[in-house]
Amino acid sequence: MKKVMMLAALVAVICGCSQRSTLSDGRFVVGFDADFPPYGFKEGAEYKGFDLDLAREVCKAKNWTFVANPINWDSKDMELNSGTIDCIWNGFTMQGREKSYTWTAAYIDNSQVVLVKKGSAIKTLKDLAGKKVGVQTDTPVQKALAGKDDDKKDVAELGRTFGQLVVEPNYNQIVNELDMGAVDAAAIDVGVAKKKMADLPGKFEILEEIVMTETYGVGFKLGNTALKDQVEAELKRLFADGTAAKIAAKYGIEPKALILK
Repeated sequence: MKKVMMLAALVAVICGCSQRSTLSDGRFVVGFDADFPPYGFKEGAEYKGFDLDLAREVCKAKNWTFVANPINWDSKDMELNSGTIDCIWNGFTMQGREKSYTWTAAYIDNSQVVLVKKGSAIKTLKDLAGKKVGVQTDTPVQKALAGKDDDKKDVAELGRTFGQLVVEPNYNQIVNELDMGAVDAAAIDVGVAKKKMADLPGKFEILEEIVMTETYGVGFKLGNTALKDQVEAELKRLFADGTAAKIAAKYGIEPKALILK
């Protein structure tokens, strides 16, 4: 019996080490894609972005230590479930993932648009027929265009017209390939598209038609309602007192995209 108790205690210690408690150690670790401007990106030695600045403000209010943890997007679920990060906060689309995470209320209205080179012959979505179109891996738009989202049959029909759907690990690589002519277009978040146009003036343009509309939320491990509630309460305050709007203006995000009430 004593051996059983000792074994149980050992297991508890091991399990406890793998599940770090944010509230006990005062660290709030945000998992994000460091190649996703204007929401999260690296500039010099510093991580910046709209979402990271919002998270910093939440930490100030809660007296937590903010930790920005860049992650491989393909590994985000492993990072979250192992306790390495406390949330995924970086232009994280809710649609198609509603039952996989515990979510805050949606705070950004985001559209998926098509980015092409300036002066391209591609003017409408129909012009994408037979073309190479780049997307980021493991994103709702990638799944929808590939026909893996039953609720987006119209988007799947669009995807079937492409000559090739080119899937890459991040948006920087997609835009680089567009710039070099390796792909003809990129299906991309509107905020990212506008940031790329601002960073590289005169190189790209956005088609008027959108591919699909999405919303962003902060995703926590399924069932972690207590931490979600604390973050959501502060997030609502930041939107109500104008702080979120000031941060959005800093990163070129349009006021109409801010939807949290």
